[in-house]
Amino acid sequence: MKTVEELDRIRKQAQAMTRLREGKETTRIVVGMGTCGIAAGARETLAAIMEELAKRNIQDVVVTQTGCIGLCEQEPIVDVIKPGATKVTYGKVTKEKARQIVASHIVNGQVVGEWVIASA
Repeated sequence: MKTVEELDRIRKQAQAMTRLREGKETTRIVVGMGTCGIAAGARETLAAIMEELAKRNIQDVVVTQTGCIGLCEQEPIVDVIKPGATKVTYGKVTKEKARQIVASHIVNGQVVGEWVIASA
């Protein structure tokens, strides 16, 4: 950091990311961050989701984490929970798939059926 403007820009980015993770809005994205998920790349998946939401300036989505749910072979696992809709669970979510899930499911309301492992 070399300027006050750069520090201000970094602060605003951090605040936006915090709002995404702590907001009390409607749609939720839950990323499995148990040891198995982290070993399979869940940190990168979570980061890609956060980056894509920020890039698209989407602020009405809450991003949270959970531990292992027992489907270790499907990690990284991502749940998308939209109000009034069935919870959709995606498996083996790479950072590229995570970005596509945001674009298709979150933005356009289209479930990416080929990656779904469960819906309830």
